[in-house]
Amino acid sequence: MPLYEYELCDGNCAACGGRFTLRRPITAPELNACPACRKPIRKVISGFSTPHYLKPLSTTDAKKAGFTVFKRVNQGEYERQ
Repeated sequence: MPLYEYELCDGNCAACGGRFTLRRPITAPELNACPACRKPIRKVISGFSTPHYLKPLSTTDAKKAGFTVFKRVNQGEYERQ
């Protein structure tokens, strides 16, 4: 389930702090009011964290992680390494 950030449209609140994050299913209806103070809210677009450098997965790393590694021999033919 994704995380969604919300903030109050107007003012501040001691219960929610004016900004909060909820984990909600994608199929859930849109949230229009704060669950704590019932004031109107809006969804905030937030950033996400991605790795800056991705190390390519080597054959030995894949084997250590428990994956079965295959090598292409011919078109449509693979052999287990």
